[in-house]
Amino acid sequence: MAAEKRVVFRSRWLPWALLAPQAAIIAVFFFWPAGQALVQSFQQSDAFGTSVDWVGLENFRNLWNDPTYLASFWTTAVFSVLVASIGIGLSLFLAVFADRVIKGATFYRTLLIWPYAVAPAVAGVLWMFMFAPSVGILSYVLQQVGIEWNFLLNGTQAMVLIVTAAVWKQLSYNFLFFLAGLQAIPKSLVEAAAIDGAQPWRRFWTIQFPLLSPVTFFLLVINVVYAFFDTFAIVDASTQGGPGKDTAILVYKVYYDGFKALDLGGSAAQSVVLIVIVVALTVIQFRFIEKRVTY
Repeated sequence: MAAEKRVVFRSRWLPWALLAPQAAIIAVFFFWPAGQALVQSFQQSDAFGTSVDWVGLENFRNLWNDPTYLASFWTTAVFSVLVASIGIGLSLFLAVFADRVIKGATFYRTLLIWPYAVAPAVAGVLWMFMFAPSVGILSYVLQQVGIEWNFLLNGTQAMVLIVTAAVWKQLSYNFLFFLAGLQAIPKSLVEAAAIDGAQPWRRFWTIQFPLLSPVTFFLLVINVVYAFFDTFAIVDASTQGGPGKDTAILVYKVYYDGFKALDLGGSAAQSVVLIVIVVALTVIQFRFIEKRVTY
């Protein structure tokens, strides 16, 4: 039996030196802001920050008495489920067909990767113009088929807009991982199933999809976090939480209450609750869903 090869650093300080830059970035851009938010969630200050009072858990109690904040939970749940499920399903569909393309494969795959280079705010503005009631090409098509479209007045249509923009923005990221996972599956397994008479659909569900379970689980976690945090710019650029509060997801409400309503303590309390929710969802996914993953 061959001896296990291990890499040993000659200097005991080198591993720490290599980890230091990333650790510093995490500390400055995550732990420090999170710590400040936790402290401010127990405080109440005026709009200019000249006076600060410790109020304990009052900010958290006020959240549960705010019907608009409780409604944002349902809005966020619907939005995140739609973004994660549609985004993963559609990107897997495209990756399966891209994996079968022989001629022009590089050009086809490049086109599917382009949306990832677009900033979230730009994606929101792009889809807002395409769905604009008066000048949008998609709204024109919808009106031609008998659908009266105006996302400025209809909350369901506004939700369709931000879900579409969010899915389109994340589609390339999911596509890259699924395509890499499909190309890592040995072709001999698929060919053996084809020789045995298995149809393409059956080959996918019995061979390819189970082997993609680690990639699918990883993308599920990433897409849930994306839907909760990284979609703020899309909502702000396209609907600004409207009409009314129909698209005010939790991360947007944190911004609105803190920077527009100037409720700094309440906004900090909301950010703490949001972090707890995302961490809890991630733990649940690793605790229960990962058991079904085949490595």
